[in-house]
Amino acid sequence: MNKSIIRYILSRVLQFEGVFMLLPCIVALIYGEKHGLYFLATAIVSFALGTLGGLIKPKSTVFYAREGFVTVSLSWILLSLVGAIPFVLTGEIPNYVDALFETVSGFTTTGSTILRDVEYLSKTSQFWRCFIIWIGGMGVLVFIMAILPLSGSYNMHLMRAESTGADVGKLVPKVKNTAKLLYGMYISISCILLILLMIAGLDLYNALLLMFSTVGTGGFCNVNASLGGFSHTVQVITIVFMILCGINFNAYFFLVMRKPKEILKMEEVRYYLGMLFVSTAVITWCIRGSFGSLYEAFHNAIFHAASIVTTTGFALTDYEVWPMLPKAILIMLTVVGACAGATAGGIKVSRFVILLKVLKRELEKLTHPRSVKKVRFNGQTVSEDTVNSIIGFLIAYFFVLIISFLILSINGFDFTTNITAVLTTLSNVGPGLGGVGPAQNFADYNMLSKSVLVIDMLAGRLEILPIFVLLYAGTWKRN
Repeated sequence: MNKSIIRYILSRVLQFEGVFMLLPCIVALIYGEKHGLYFLATAIVSFALGTLGGLIKPKSTVFYAREGFVTVSLSWILLSLVGAIPFVLTGEIPNYVDALFETVSGFTTTGSTILRDVEYLSKTSQFWRCFIIWIGGMGVLVFIMAILPLSGSYNMHLMRAESTGADVGKLVPKVKNTAKLLYGMYISISCILLILLMIAGLDLYNALLLMFSTVGTGGFCNVNASLGGFSHTVQVITIVFMILCGINFNAYFFLVMRKPKEILKMEEVRYYLGMLFVSTAVITWCIRGSFGSLYEAFHNAIFHAASIVTTTGFALTDYEVWPMLPKAILIMLTVVGACAGATAGGIKVSRFVILLKVLKRELEKLTHPRSVKKVRFNGQTVSEDTVNSIIGFLIAYFFVLIISFLILSINGFDFTTNITAVLTTLSNVGPGLGGVGPAQNFADYNMLSKSVLVIDMLAGRLEILPIFVLLYAGTWKRN
C-alpha cells in the first residue's frame, strides 16, 4: 500500500475544497451576508492543512487499483466532512450529522434533504449547497486529474474507481487528456444551460443554482416548491437538460469528433431513451384524469420520469397521490438509473442490458447445449470479467439495501417509507415515497438512520465496491 501517494492526493483534495469555498464567500460579499466569514475561515483552514500535507512529496507516485479505491473513498468522505462545517458554524444546520447528511447528499448528487424549509437558508449557504452538486457530478478527482499530473499512466485506477458504469475506458490515449475532455464537455453543457435559463427570465444567481443542480443531476432547489416554483419555460428547458445529462458523455465526444454513426451504435443510449419515453407514455395515460389537459399530464409525466431516471430528483407536484402503477414505474426508474459515464446514479442501464443478454445466452445454452454464444454490447464482446463484476456489484447493492432497510426499520416508519428511503439514497435520486416523498423530507429519521443513509449515498455514488475495499481488512496488508 503506497500510503504516501494517498496522503498526497488527499492533501490536494483539501486544497481544492478550500479554493471551491471561496465562491460562496464572493456570494456573501455581493449580498452582504456575514455567513461568508464562516466559509472563508473553513476555506483557509482546509487549504492550509492541504498545503502542509502536500509539503512532503511521495517517494513513489505509482499506485494500483487498491490505492485507487482507497483514495477515491477517502477523498469523498473528507470532502463531505469538511464541506459540512460551514453549515454548522452559520447555525443554519446546527446538528453536525444533519449538516453532514445535507453535504453528502449534495456531493453525491442525491438531493435528499433534512431541511423542512429550504428557503430559510442564506443565499451563501444555498449557493454552496447547490455548487457541491456540480462539483460531485463529474467527480472531484477527475477534475484534479485534468489539472495536475498525479501518477502518469497509473491514474487510470483513480478514473475507474470514481467513474460509473460496468467498465471505464479512455476517450483519448492519455487519462489526463480524457479528464480534460470530460470536464470540457461538462462545462460546455453547463454554460449552454446557464445562458438558456437566463434567456428564460432567471437572474444570474437563480440560474446558476438551477444549472448546478440540473447538470449535476442533484435536484437541490432554493425554493420549497422545487421546480413547481419556476415558469413553464424553465421547466421545459430543465427536462431537456436532465435527459441530456443522463446520456453517456461518450456520445458527446463522438458528436464533437463528428462521428454520429458511433452514437447510433450505443445500445445503452437507445435503451435509456426508449425506457424513458415508454415510461412517460404509460404514466401520462394513468394520470390523464388528474390534470386539466392531456398536455399537462404529459408535461408532468415526462418531467418526473426524466427527473427520476436521471436521478436528479426535482419535483413539480406530489406524485405520492398518483395511482399505484405510475409510482411503481418511478421506483423502477429509481433502481435502473440512466447511462454509465453520465452524472446520473442508479444501477445503470448498461448493466441491465448486459445481464439480459447473459440471461438470453444461458437460455440458449439450455436449449442448444453445444452452441457457443458470446455476449456483445455496443458491437464489442463483453468479457467474463465484466459480467462477473456486474454480478458482484448487484450482490453488493442488494446486500447494502437489505442491511440498511433493517436498520431503518428500527424507526418504526412504514415499509414504503423505509424501503424507498434506502433505494433513493443508494441510487442517488433524492425523493422516495411515503414519509420521504416529494412533499416530505428525511428530518424525522434518528441519527443512526441518517448515518446509515449517509453511507448509502456515498456507496451509491462510488458504486459500492470502493467503500467495501476501504473497509476490507486485506486492503491494508503490505502485500
